[in-house]
Amino acid sequence: MLTMAPQRTTPTGWTLRAVVSAHVVAIVGQPVFAGVYLTGDFDSLRWHAIGADVVTSIGYLQVIVAIVAWIRLRQVWPFLATTAVVAAETVQYFAGLDGALWLHIPLGVMTVVALVVLFIAVWRRPLPWREVRNA
Repeated sequence: MLTMAPQRTTPTGWTLRAVVSAHVVAIVGQPVFAGVYLTGDFDSLRWHAIGADVVTSIGYLQVIVAIVAWIRLRQVWPFLATTAVVAAETVQYFAGLDGALWLHIPLGVMTVVALVVLFIAVWRRPLPWREVRNA
């Protein structure tokens, strides 16, 4: 009788999980800072801007980790999902700088939701190494 060993998340998978988790923590603070700003605490806009820089930086780091996951684990979906989220974040970032709130706010909401869905996806099951099958 042949038994299969349980699949385990590799160190690359754990790194991806850590970066996605940090990204979620950072992005969740953004609506809080924006909300405090909208209540009249104008210093919160500075915190919102700093948070945007942090979120964007972690997003670009996540792209690098997702590329490594693609190469080492042979799983492309984390890269594709990360690229979509980071592209939306980048557009949203520049819309905020330009004051285009009609785009900045709804895209921000969608970006937070997309990143939370990605967070759930990377934590839901193991991220093992996959063999390449020759057809």
